[in-house]
Amino acid sequence: MLLQDVLMAALRAGFAPVAVANGVEAARAVVRAVKAQPGKTLVTSWVGDQVARAGRQVFAEHRIGTCRTPEEAVRAFMYLERYRSGRLALMETPPSVPEQFEPDAETARAVCRRAVEAGREWLSPDEVAALLRAYRIPQVQPHHADTPTAAAEAAAQIGAPVALKIRSPDIIHKTDVGGVALDLPNAQAVQRAAELMLERVTKNRPDAHIDGFQVEPMLDRSRSHELIVGIAVDPQFGPCVLFGQGGTAVEVLNDTALGLPPLNMRLAFDLMRQTRVHHLLKGHRGIPGANLGAVAQTLIKVAQLAADVAELAELDINPLLAGPDNVLAVDARVRVASVPDPSVPRLAIRPYPKSLEKPVVIGDGRHVLLRPILPEDEPPLQRSFERLTPEQVRLRFFVPMKELGHTLAARLTQIDYDREMALILTERGIPGTTEIFGVVRIAADPDNERAEYAVVVPEHMTGQGLGALLMREIIDYAASRGIREIWGDVLRENAAMLGLVRKLGFRVADDPDDPSLVRVTLDLTARRA
Repeated sequence: MLLQDVLMAALRAGFAPVAVANGVEAARAVVRAVKAQPGKTLVTSWVGDQVARAGRQVFAEHRIGTCRTPEEAVRAFMYLERYRSGRLALMETPPSVPEQFEPDAETARAVCRRAVEAGREWLSPDEVAALLRAYRIPQVQPHHADTPTAAAEAAAQIGAPVALKIRSPDIIHKTDVGGVALDLPNAQAVQRAAELMLERVTKNRPDAHIDGFQVEPMLDRSRSHELIVGIAVDPQFGPCVLFGQGGTAVEVLNDTALGLPPLNMRLAFDLMRQTRVHHLLKGHRGIPGANLGAVAQTLIKVAQLAADVAELAELDINPLLAGPDNVLAVDARVRVASVPDPSVPRLAIRPYPKSLEKPVVIGDGRHVLLRPILPEDEPPLQRSFERLTPEQVRLRFFVPMKELGHTLAARLTQIDYDREMALILTERGIPGTTEIFGVVRIAADPDNERAEYAVVVPEHMTGQGLGALLMREIIDYAASRGIREIWGDVLRENAAMLGLVRKLGFRVADDPDDPSLVRVTLDLTARRA
């Protein structure tokens, strides 16, 4: 029988009404077979209306999925497979970001806030450059020239060929008004192009204030791919990261995809794979492949910018040139807006709470970092588990465990920061590559009233007060989130843990359901006040 096959995880059973078979009896036979092989997924399709309705009712009574047609059953199967694939993808361990990324968020916020306070909607080219520089996004270094003569002098200094662009806070799409000239071979050509550009732009946009010209080195695009990377704000989901094929025909090509910040390397690659241009980025017809890692890092930086700066309403980096070695932002525009209500969360997914990072000096004199856990921390968390003694494992998980498998490790590292928190003590460095010296976590109930805690420190790091340090930090965090009580179940024989929680003010009581456990609780209402 197919259900007895160990390789068979799911099955579709179908029935079409015929004179020699009874649909109800067939349905009952299927139910008996399924009950004899629990753990198997079954989707049924009993075809017909009045004739098959009673058979479908049998499946409904036994909570077995049933459809009216084979096509519906196949679609149901595909939905199940898509759900399974999605869960597996979510549990993948993302690769570590190749570089340590430390943005200057304060500078970025200051740039945007000054523009908002001045009543401006669009950032100037200099402000855009400062914003990208704060997030370490490589960009073309432009030269500002007030007059056509100054533009020619800048071109002579840069070296031909150059690109010339109009500078105006009122002109967003420079190409549309004749405000861009490319591949100018010498200073004389630059001066003439600037004079003609000034005439064209003044004619096309007489209302625009002209700040002069921007002179840039002309880039060799024959070995690069033109991309667009940006930020758009959706009224329902908040800030979204945009990626796709760039250039002047971006609206016509319509090859873009959206993702929700924050991003890691895996999510950035997934976003790229949703576009057609991703295939071109691998290289084609003499054009080398792009550095996909550098593109992914740029997406991560832009996502972090969206999370950090509330006033940022729109960002377009177009084009972002992606070559075999690196990426380069050639042109960008940024729109800002005031924040209506700062207390309302902007992001659909709560980002990594970087504000919780704290340098710590531990008992042996080492300088380590206290920070929230990241999905990239799965490998070092598994290595840290391997350094626990069998007794430590039993006291922490209440059962013997030989290893921390991927499924559980992913669950412990890929957390929803809005509902739970895990703080780790770790070496400084790129997440995923550093050693973890201790972990403390809480998981709150849906009402955010009570939270269960757990803490563990590897044997070789005990005796330095790390457990107490981690517990104090998570208690302070829980109080700041408005949680009223922290609780935990502790094995009665775990004297070290019971001694620690008593020192921290926990109340210790017998567990009414399990004599081997005690329930420890800490009231946080006084701390909240």
